[in-house]
Amino acid sequence: MSEAEDFARLMRELKERGGLSYGVLARRLHTSTSTLHRYCRGEALPAQFAVVDRFARACGASAAEAVDLHRAWLLADARRRAGPAAPDPAPDPEPVIAPDPKPEPGRAAADTREPAVAAVAPVVRPSWHRRRAAVVAAAGLAAGAVAVALLAVTAPGRGVPHTASGSGPGAGARGPAASAAAGTAPAAGAAPTGSATPPAPPTAPSGGPAAAPTPSSAPPSAPAPGHAPAAPLRAAVRSHVWAAGCDHAYLAERGPASVPPPPVEADAPAWAAAQRAVHAGNQIVEVTLHGTGSGAVVLEGLEVRVAARRTPPAWNVYEMSQGCGGGITPALFAVNLDAPRPLARPVAGNDFGNRVPAPSFPMRVSAAEPVVLRVAATTTGCDCDWSLDLRWSSPTGSGTLRIDDGGRPLRTSAAAGRPVYGYALELGRWSR
Repeated sequence: MSEAEDFARLMRELKERGGLSYGVLARRLHTSTSTLHRYCRGEALPAQFAVVDRFARACGASAAEAVDLHRAWLLADARRRAGPAAPDPAPDPEPVIAPDPKPEPGRAAADTREPAVAAVAPVVRPSWHRRRAAVVAAAGLAAGAVAVALLAVTAPGRGVPHTASGSGPGAGARGPAASAAAGTAPAAGAAPTGSATPPAPPTAPSGGPAAAPTPSSAPPSAPAPGHAPAAPLRAAVRSHVWAAGCDHAYLAERGPASVPPPPVEADAPAWAAAQRAVHAGNQIVEVTLHGTGSGAVVLEGLEVRVAARRTPPAWNVYEMSQGCGGGITPALFAVNLDAPRPLARPVAGNDFGNRVPAPSFPMRVSAAEPVVLRVAATTTGCDCDWSLDLRWSSPTGSGTLRIDDGGRPLRTSAAAGRPVYGYALELGRWSR
C-alpha cells in the first residue's frame, strides 16, 4: 500500500467512526465536497498540514489517532514532493532520497515537509479591496488552517522518509538573483524549502552568485580541537509563508504593466525571483527541525541578528490578495526588526476562540519528534537583512544553528508611503 493510500484509509476510518457526512466535513475544512471525496479515495493529498489537523479534530480523533494521521500525511507529502523513488548510488549532501523505512546506522531519517500554519491578522486593504474577489475567497477557504507553532509527531514502527536538506541561494527568501548594496537592487525568490546554515559573520548582500550552504544535516561527530561541534539537527526553512495562505505583499521596482498576476502561495518563490521582489512590511518564516542522531537535542533559545539596515527602496507594493482570513491567529515568535536589539518574543494564538499557548524554550527535538518554529518579522522603517541563531545542546556538545536562506540573510523591507496595487480580477490587471 502506498503512502497516499495509507493516509486515505486512515481518513476513511476516522470519517466513518465520526459519523459525519462529506458535506458537513467539507464545510468544517473550508473545502469542497468533491475535494474531500478525492482525499478519502487517495486521489489527492491535502497541500497543507492544517487541513489534516482540522479533519482529525472534526472526526473526534484521539491523540494517538491524530498522531497516526499526521505521520501518514507527512510520509505521503514527502513522497509527493520527492517524486518517483530512485536508487541512490553514492552519498551526496544535497540529493532528495526516496523514503526508506529502515535508515542505515548513523543516519537518522528526516522529513522536509512544509507544514501549513495560519497567519497573523490580515492587513487593511485600499479601495480596490471591495471589488469582486471570488477566486481569492476560494484561496482563503483552502488555507483556513490551524496554527501550529510547535509540532511533535511520534509513532512507533512507522518509517520517516530521509531527505537531504534542500537549499537555494538568495537573500531573504530569495533565489539566484541576490540583492545589491545600499538597497538599490531587490531580492529574488528562493526555493520553497531552504536550509539553515551554521553561524557565520554577518555580510551585506552582494550581486554575485550565492555560495553553497553548508549542510546542517550531517550526523554529529567529534569536533576538532578549537572547533564547535556539528549541529545534530536538520532544518528545512520556508520564507514565503503567507497569512492564511493568501495574504502577503511584495515590493518590486517594475511597473504594474510588467508584473504578472499574483501566484498561489506555493509558487511565490519563483514569482518573487522573477520580479526581483522583496517582502513588504512583514515576513513569516517557518523552520522544521529534526534531530539527526539517536538521541534528543534540546533547543535553548532563539536570537535575532540584523546584518544590515538600509533606506527602504521607493518601489511599488503588490498585494497578493484582495483580503482573506478567518478565526485563527497562530502562536509564534514575533520580531520587531526596527528595535535596536530585536528579540524573538513568544506570542499566544487563538483557534476560533480557543487560546493557543505561546511557544517557549527549552524544547526537545529528535529524529522521531520534529519541531516547527514560526517567526513573524515586521518593519516600518528599514530595508533589513536578518537571520536567526538557534541555540542547542545535546550529549555530544552545544552550539548554535544559523537560520537564514541558503547561506544568505533573509530580507524584509518597510513599505509605508509606497504605491499599493491589487490585482483586479474583473479587469485582468493590477489596479490601485
